[in-house]
Amino acid sequence: MQKGIFVGLLACASALAGCGQQEASPPPPPAVGVVKVTEETVPLVTELPGRIAAVETAEVRPQISGVIRRRLFTEGAPVRAGQLLYEIEDAPYRAAVSQAQGSLARAQASIRATALQAQRYKELVGINAVSRQEADNAAAAAQQASADVAAQRAAVQAAQVNQDFTRIRAPISGRIGRSLFTPGALVQAGQAGALATIQRTDIVYVDVTQSAAQIIDLKQAMQAGGVSAADGARVRLLLPNGSVYPVEGRLQFSEVTVDPSSGAVTLRATFANPDGLLLPGMYVRAKLVEGQRSRAILAPQQGISRDARGRATAMVVGAGDKVELRQVETDRAVGDKWIVTNGLKVGDRLIVEGLVNLRPGTVVKPRAPEQVTARNQADARGTK
Repeated sequence: MQKGIFVGLLACASALAGCGQQEASPPPPPAVGVVKVTEETVPLVTELPGRIAAVETAEVRPQISGVIRRRLFTEGAPVRAGQLLYEIEDAPYRAAVSQAQGSLARAQASIRATALQAQRYKELVGINAVSRQEADNAAAAAQQASADVAAQRAAVQAAQVNQDFTRIRAPISGRIGRSLFTPGALVQAGQAGALATIQRTDIVYVDVTQSAAQIIDLKQAMQAGGVSAADGARVRLLLPNGSVYPVEGRLQFSEVTVDPSSGAVTLRATFANPDGLLLPGMYVRAKLVEGQRSRAILAPQQGISRDARGRATAMVVGAGDKVELRQVETDRAVGDKWIVTNGLKVGDRLIVEGLVNLRPGTVVKPRAPEQVTARNQADARGTK
């Protein structure tokens, strides 16, 4: 009796299991977010490291030796060309000027006597009152006296120049840094250290480096016709704190030689710096607009991934809504998109949402990316 009941229960269980298997249906195709690949004309922007340099820099140095008597400027303040910065004790140089002036006066006093003697001997030699040799000696003495006057006059000028050098003036206009010497310090002509440094920073240079390979690629692309030159070489700056400098700069020139140690070429741009925000020596990032690429294939960055070998890949929805894996080649990023040079074409449906656990050959249900994102968010809220 019990055995019959057990057999009956097994039969019913088998029947129920069979009914369950017949009612089960395959899961629906997974929804994926897709975007259509397009082509556009995009600017080619390269971000390069750079340093700020003052448009003019001058080191204030003594041209004579002496003791600094006074400093006549405020450190860090703007100065103008010709402004008096330092005074060196000038007593020895004033004495040198007076001595040179005395020697000049002595030479000027003797020149008249020698000139008159030469004139008299010239007259006496005509009547044989003196020898020709004596007349020639008198003429030579007069010429030598004239030369002595010229030499002493030059000595006076040299002494006055040295005296003027005791007053050290600004060679250029700009902002002066800290003074490295104080009053009472002994300075010498030709010394290694400068007294101070003046930099003009109302306009600054930004020196950036770009690899020679990038320059060659750009030139070859222009020759092939895929890239056109930009309308003016515009440059924008990213400051050390991540903010964008509000003033746009212009590229001035590039070096004509490649640095053999780095394989890079130096480019120089100029920027207006009216507020003094850009300081010499500051590290910045420069965004350089090199040209424009016409008919560029653009793909969102979230749709491009890397395989185990580091190759760029993309998944697209092909015929029959089946997933296809493509190997692609990318050039550079433009905003949140990649410029794709190979592997994708205009109109391809690139998968950008729902890529997790997706395999090639899987049948999917293409949707707009925002629809898939909203559904995933709703599912995530439902599981909480």
